[in-house]
Amino acid sequence: MITLHHCPQSRSMRTLWLLHELGVDFELRSYPFDKTLRQPEFLSLSPAGRVPALEIEGERMFETGAITEYLCERFPEAWMGRAPDEPDRMAWLVWVHFAETISQHVAALTQQHIMLYEDAMRSPIVMKLEAARLRKCYEAIEARLSTPVENRDYVLTSGFSAADVSVGQAVYMGQHFARLDDFPETRAWYARISERPAFQAALPETDGERLYTQDFYPAWEA
Repeated sequence: MITLHHCPQSRSMRTLWLLHELGVDFELRSYPFDKTLRQPEFLSLSPAGRVPALEIEGERMFETGAITEYLCERFPEAWMGRAPDEPDRMAWLVWVHFAETISQHVAALTQQHIMLYEDAMRSPIVMKLEAARLRKCYEAIEARLSTPVENRDYVLTSGFSAADVSVGQAVYMGQHFARLDDFPETRAWYARISERPAFQAALPETDGERLYTQDFYPAWEA
């Protein structure tokens, strides 16, 4: 039995999307993005009080990249991972974990725009710096997708994989703070992957709990 502990529009959406792509049965337990994650019961699942947390056959996992690698190895028939002897294995690992580079800038922006309630706590300089760093990440994705390789519709030459899920979910969050207007290949790739039924299934319900109440948060001015 697989149980995913999840907060809508957080990193755990990455795992939720992947589970839908794998086509495996699982139970979903959703939480508000609040002090619930600091309660002892949840800390026994994820000691830093973060999502995702995954329970699988009595074992517990946290950290998105580790969960992604494990699930892809556990269910290889879905071909969401790449085996060590496959040519795209190195690139798969790099892009699965590059999602965390993107996410750290998104997390800083989320803190500045949403988690800090008093204007005096916010820093316009931090907001602008982190948004610029996020766009640098988009530049890396754009360069990858612009590489003149036949059938470059996805991050890997060999086709859709958990690398697209990982990076795609990070870009989903990132677009709340930095748009894709200047990155045409990335915009087209994101449109392709966000049409997938598994992506749609990982989105928050229309009237459900969500982290972002706006589609876009412009840089705040002092």
